Amino acid sequence: MKTAHDIIIAPVITEASIANMHDKKYTFRVADDANKIEIAKAVEEIFQVKVEKVTTITMKSKPRRVRYVAGKTSEWKKAIVKLTADSKTIPFFDSLM
Repeated sequence: MKTAHDIIIAPVITEASIANMHDKKYTFRVADDANKIEIAKAVEEIFQVKVEKVTTITMKSKPRRVRYVAGKTSEWKKAIVKLTADSKTIPFFDSLM
């Protein structure tokens, strides 16, 4: 059985994700086999907030090259979690704004 910390791997900190924080949307890197219901329950359990909506995106691999060695980045799954209007914010992300 997967725990909440197995589902939510890491927060995604980019300019676009920080801009979405004003709308109570938070971006996380999640396990590849996690579904939207599992992601919502994991975020609610870890951060004690109420989740309104979860959007998932599979990030495809991109070609990369270091000097003469060519390769690809790994594929990963991203989840954008929208909190309800009456829910509190996530304290970890408050320090970034």
